[in-house]
Amino acid sequence: MDRSLPIMESFYTIQGEGFHQGKAAHFIRLAGCDVGCVWCDVKDSWSTEGYPGLLPETLLEESNQYQSEIVVITGGEPFMYDLTDLTDIFKKGGKKLNVETSGAYPLSGYWDWICFSPKKFKAPKDEFFEKAHELKMVIYHPSDLKWAEEMAGKMNSNAKLFLQPEWSKSEKIVPLIIEHVKKNPRWEISLQIHKFMNIP
Repeated sequence: MDRSLPIMESFYTIQGEGFHQGKAAHFIRLAGCDVGCVWCDVKDSWSTEGYPGLLPETLLEESNQYQSEIVVITGGEPFMYDLTDLTDIFKKGGKKLNVETSGAYPLSGYWDWICFSPKKFKAPKDEFFEKAHELKMVIYHPSDLKWAEEMAGKMNSNAKLFLQPEWSKSEKIVPLIIEHVKKNPRWEISLQIHKFMNIP
């Protein structure tokens, strides 16, 4: 059985958005995605062509070079792959595992934090509404606020709720999000601080 995963990139940086923003973390970006977000800023991750397949042990060895115990698995869409093997090895290595997903594929693996960011382009699986720790809604158009409320209405009661302006539309969208959060204070605002601070 091939246990390798296609890795687009792996790097140590600062988590720039959502509940864990501002924390140092090792990011592992898996290649492969068919969700097709029009605003995606890593479209190179959509294809698996040209990206090496690496074993979980190799990735853990790299992760052990960094000071933070937080590892963020992102994509692409991570759950296009069964991540049970990867997470088992990383958990045994003492890591705290976060994942960022659209929820379009079945959940697999063992996670300390699931950031669920559903997209209109490919319907999410129901299990993420129950199991995710964080709902992060990217707001690209004013009508997305209504859809965000629909998604929030399905979430478990413990989940943190975040509205995040799509970067290229920030000037128009940020004032709308501010007013929405003031009227609906169960929401918080997530900003991509890594872009403001020019952090890779």
